[in-house]
Amino acid sequence: MRKLGLIIMAMALPLLGMSQSIFDKYEDSEKIGTVTINKGMLKLAATVMEHDEDEDTQQFVEIARSINNIKVFMSEDADASADMNATMKKYVKSSKLEELMKVRDGDTHVNFYIRNGKDDTHVAELLMYVTGIDEKHHDKNGRNFETVLLTMTGDIDLTKVGSLTRKMKLHKGLNKLEEH
Repeated sequence: MRKLGLIIMAMALPLLGMSQSIFDKYEDSEKIGTVTINKGMLKLAATVMEHDEDEDTQQFVEIARSINNIKVFMSEDADASADMNATMKKYVKSSKLEELMKVRDGDTHVNFYIRNGKDDTHVAELLMYVTGIDEKHHDKNGRNFETVLLTMTGDIDLTKVGSLTRKMKLHKGLNKLEEH
């Protein structure tokens, strides 16, 4: 009987490492667009770019090697956005993520949450939640993304991410990172 218990435990161990994200339910939603980049793709991108002498490219390579996955969920649907908001709040609370920063610029709200990493400049998870992106930011089909949720896991160096984010000139609310 004891051997049977050990065999079952040994078989279940790999499954424990394959935990699903609370946000995975959005991957099949018709109302929510998704982008998922796994470690294999990040490693491939880093390998392809590793011999480029450009400083920004080298920073990207270092960041890419330290990330396990990136998931982005986008929706312009009010019901889907409300569900994303509720799920995000539940996840932040249950995962004990720490609020890093809030930015409000007009109707746009940007919230950053982290799970601490090995030291003060590294995080194990970075979650960004954006609502109310103003109407001037349409995609090529003229749609307005009202809600964006991004989650990154790995051994993420915030100093490198912040530097690269500023150089990429993302949403104007993100430029306020330097002010904090």
